[in-house]
Amino acid sequence: MIYTKEDILKLDRITRLKIINSATGIKPANLIGTINKENQTNLAVFSSVVHLGSNPPLLGFISRPRTADAGHTYHNIIENGCYTINHIHPEFIKNAHYTSAKFHADVSEFERCNLSEEYVNDFIAPFVKESTFKIGMRFKEAIDIKINNTVLVVGEIEHLILPDTSLIAGDVDLEAANSVGISGLNSYYSLKKIGNFPYVRVNEVPEF
Repeated sequence: MIYTKEDILKLDRITRLKIINSATGIKPANLIGTINKENQTNLAVFSSVVHLGSNPPLLGFISRPRTADAGHTYHNIIENGCYTINHIHPEFIKNAHYTSAKFHADVSEFERCNLSEEYVNDFIAPFVKESTFKIGMRFKEAIDIKINNTVLVVGEIEHLILPDTSLIAGDVDLEAANSVGISGLNSYYSLKKIGNFPYVRVNEVPEF
């Protein structure tokens, strides 16, 4: 099957969303936790978290168009300057998925979707207690992507919490961490490690 740009634009909105969102393959499935100055917490599922650098340790994610009744994650980050990124595990995929609903700002997805707030080392933003792999982030900058009114939110890691069993010979094993992936709008995948190769130097590349 071949889709031209014209074919893609003719698709109904939901079909187009599912196909284009899936085209990059499986992405990390995370819950981003925030809190506003009135101590109202927010939790939302994201599949766009990416590594941007290791020194300093930077991660980014895409915030979709903000409106009066949506975009609470972004508003809270700008207001308080911190947020958490929490891996999703099989035991609470369903709970995590339903945080994507456009709840009113005064409704906490933690409570509505039966997930627990956890606070670590006086870090103001809430972690997801059920997650065993979680990251405390400090907001650094927001880069506007004007073509579709989105924002690349860039943050620096301040806290990294992960299971001892997921760190093997210096590598993070996401299968051992029991983390899951996401594709499209609503498909979740388990992760299975299928190979491990050394850092590549030109003179060590084998003949294929």
